[in-house]
Amino acid sequence: MKNILLIALTFFLTSVYGQKADKIYLDKTDSTKNCYTIIYPPKLPWTGYIVLIPGFGETAESVFLQTDLPKLTAQNGLLTIIPNFQDGVLSFGVDSLSQQSLNAILQDVTSRHKLMDQRFFIGGFSIGGSCAIKYAENATIKPVAVFAIDPPLDFERFYNSAKRDIRLPKDTEVNRENVYMIDRIEKEANGTPETNIESYYRLSPYSFSDTSQRALKNILKTPVRIYSEPDIQWWLTNRNADLTSMNVTECSAFINELNRLGNKKAELILTQNKGYRKPNNTRHPHSWSIVDNNELIKWLLIQK
Repeated sequence: MKNILLIALTFFLTSVYGQKADKIYLDKTDSTKNCYTIIYPPKLPWTGYIVLIPGFGETAESVFLQTDLPKLTAQNGLLTIIPNFQDGVLSFGVDSLSQQSLNAILQDVTSRHKLMDQRFFIGGFSIGGSCAIKYAENATIKPVAVFAIDPPLDFERFYNSAKRDIRLPKDTEVNRENVYMIDRIEKEANGTPETNIESYYRLSPYSFSDTSQRALKNILKTPVRIYSEPDIQWWLTNRNADLTSMNVTECSAFINELNRLGNKKAELILTQNKGYRKPNNTRHPHSWSIVDNNELIKWLLIQK
């Protein structure tokens, strides 16, 4: 089964992108998780390596469908890695198991390809972006730059927003995704914000109510970009959601506090009408497509 998946992936990348790719399994007996897809630049020398972390429920193949970013990073000389963590596509990203799994994948790829002296970048979409920022905050070897596409950062806010959504009256059935996320956050944080707020501070890459700003202080010298498309009317009309339910609330606070603490390389990039999901180009502001990929890569490559 692993060979079939690898052949299909290699055929896809070769036929569509003209680039070589491999799938590496840290556990040779399990082809469902704890692995990574690697896309090679077309020529040497490489300009560095980048980890692109999928959103919740996404595979590497899903990422290739939604964005050309992996193709373009490889074409610009960056060895490109798309991980699948120990929890598989249901990885929570900011939990200790996901962070340990990311670290193990990085150790494996840097050892295999002798990348110790190469520039390292990291980014991701949605909870994959949360994972990237959390890793940058705690990594021994800091990435040269980090970016995130509309990530949830404050899981106290996320939890309370999901609870409110279920509580409010509506014509449609209860949002099952919010029910799942409430249970998952309680599991990962070992309680609710009322019973274990310190755990929420440890779990979250940023916490509005944590006045110590403990997480932020670890990336005061790291270039950071967050992308968001705050189409409030779309969320009101299509999801019965408002600004309090949107990740941009804490994303803007996160960048603001970094700036005020002295990180002048922290930026919030806001877009309009760029969020569409393939293959049907369905409108959705929470999408990989809100990023100008070429401009992002240019920004990454000028960082030192």
